[in-house]
Amino acid sequence: MDLVLLWVFLPLVTVAWGQYGDYYYGPYNYGDNDEWVNVYRQGFNFQCPHGQVIVAVRSVFSKKEGSDRLWNYACMPAAQSLGEPTECWWEEINRAGTEWYQTCSNNGLVAGFQSQYFPSVLDREWQFYCCRYSRRCPYSCWLTTEHPGHYGEDMDMMMYTYDHYIRGATTTFSAVDRDRQWKFIVCRMTEYDCPFQNV
Repeated sequence: MDLVLLWVFLPLVTVAWGQYGDYYYGPYNYGDNDEWVNVYRQGFNFQCPHGQVIVAVRSVFSKKEGSDRLWNYACMPAAQSLGEPTECWWEEINRAGTEWYQTCSNNGLVAGFQSQYFPSVLDREWQFYCCRYSRRCPYSCWLTTEHPGHYGEDMDMMMYTYDHYIRGATTTFSAVDRDRQWKFIVCRMTEYDCPFQNV
């Protein structure tokens, strides 16, 4: 009886795995030997390879290193239905020591980060590297929970589903802890061209 059930359900499981197995990102490759993209108190510029977007962000905090963080990112190819990026650009700089909210303009998706450390405020300024895919538009957008959960903690934010993309972030800055908490703006993207754009 068990073999008959196995014979009946094995093809169904195989078909379901083939249809839905790629919808979840696997283990993230943060680069060779999980190296950080920066050293403490130094600037950095990270861009995903062409056609890929940011899907994970990892960071560790050090009070003794100027209340700074080490950063690392993981990229994955955007869904094939989006096609190739039609243009990429750097957004405006978000100043150190302030709270800010920013999404990629022109319906772009986050494909990189640039940051510079400022010892006078023990904080960083930030810039997003954004890429637009044809005339696709965001929908069903939401904010993640705070990353890290508390100031001074390690941070490990991951996108778990394949058709959700980071479009920006909002951050709060603690003048006491000299650290930031991030909420990432996550959206789905249409699979058709849309006639409007955000600015």
